[in-house]
Amino acid sequence: MKKISILSLLILFTISACNSLDEDPKAFIAANNFYKTTEDAEAAVIAIHNAMNSGTHTLYNRLIQISTEMATDDYEAGPRARNAHVRALSNLTHDASNDRMLELWRQSYDGINRANVAIDNISKNPNLSTQKDKDLVNEAKFLRAVLYFNLVRWFGDVPLVLHETTTLTSEALNVSNTPEAVVYTQIETDLLDAEALPEVQQINGRPTSGAAKSILSKVYLTQKKWQQAAEKSKEVIDSEVYDLFEDFADVFNVATKNGKEHIFSAQFKGLTNWNGNMLASTSAPTSVPGIAGDQADALHTAGGLFESFAEDDTRKYVTFGIKYVSPTDGKTYTTIPHFYKYFDLATPASPGQSSKNTPIIRFAEVLLIYAEAANEYQNGPSALAYEAIDRVRKRAHIPLISEISPALSKDDFREVVFNERRKELVYEYQRWFDLARRGPDYFVARLKAAGKTNAQPKHVHFPIPQRELDLNPNLDQVPAWKLQ
Repeated sequence: MKKISILSLLILFTISACNSLDEDPKAFIAANNFYKTTEDAEAAVIAIHNAMNSGTHTLYNRLIQISTEMATDDYEAGPRARNAHVRALSNLTHDASNDRMLELWRQSYDGINRANVAIDNISKNPNLSTQKDKDLVNEAKFLRAVLYFNLVRWFGDVPLVLHETTTLTSEALNVSNTPEAVVYTQIETDLLDAEALPEVQQINGRPTSGAAKSILSKVYLTQKKWQQAAEKSKEVIDSEVYDLFEDFADVFNVATKNGKEHIFSAQFKGLTNWNGNMLASTSAPTSVPGIAGDQADALHTAGGLFESFAEDDTRKYVTFGIKYVSPTDGKTYTTIPHFYKYFDLATPASPGQSSKNTPIIRFAEVLLIYAEAANEYQNGPSALAYEAIDRVRKRAHIPLISEISPALSKDDFREVVFNERRKELVYEYQRWFDLARRGPDYFVARLKAAGKTNAQPKHVHFPIPQRELDLNPNLDQVPAWKLQ
């Protein structure tokens, strides 16, 4: 069969070891013959993780970066970004034929398919009824929620598929768009179920109760459910399970990964079956002897991001690199500012093998979610909202907002928090989502101010891939993209 839709015609699952997310499974087995033991169920859930960030150019191994962050005021296609589709995204001249859109859609629904099969088959099997089995179902729901949360923000009304596809009927395969509000309700439901996960996991990279609550607070924030966002993020803060590293550099230090600030991260282990973090190679300088890189992700200097950091902000030269010591000749080379967070000094000649994780959500963001949501909910910043943003700024060794601007209005405090998000979360798959949730007027104004003059209101969503529209007669294009 050559026709491919958003749903797999046959669901096949990867068998992998149950004690590591680093496995690269090779064998496959049909779902209805698979679920015999808890170990089988565990392997199925690990297969969902693998759909998200196992291998190069998967969702959390650079695909989101080159597909969405390029279309912001912080990034642009670098001099060695060879793909015309990537350059179109950078210039905001992309359309429904863009191959990056197709990959976002395809890989997201692949992960959702795996989650649906795992949830259905573990849940209905009477032999899989231990607490561990229940945790695996909730882990699959957490991952499904993360994938749908991305999709609904990218494409708006998307097909909501919640069960394994067991027939090849047109009704089963050609699923219509579901209203955003319904998709969000399901995301919330999945995350509320996932709150039953353990508070601490024995294996790094597995979601916890705190991870579910943290993502849920962000889901509420995105929908402008300010009170719920404030309350849920405060619940995570008050749990005292998480805290900031004293040194911002430790957030991206291999020796301290999966530490107290990391709530949920994409896991990478360089030099093991090419499971390294590709973000390291796409921003590394090529002009320094002994350091390889392709400079595919360039800092959009017209956006003013680098200049917005105070010189004594300790995040500045963790986030960006301007001086590199060559591992070949030992000399120090000065370069133009490059993204640096994921560059791994252990693999300078092969930076794509970086072992640095990519945070999906960390405690600093939860603090900023609380500050933003509390300000909106309470119609102005409270002492606790100031305290939340000041914890982030204190770690960066920059003046506290409560000291330099203790009486900000609601509107002014909103911008302060938003700009803090921009600096704190550079290169962490956040900027496009943040710009888009502020609405078309804000998005277009920020992009045009940064010199990306092709920005239009429709760019707060991406177009549903034309290939999917061609294959599925019941699928409808994002309304704003119909008018092009």
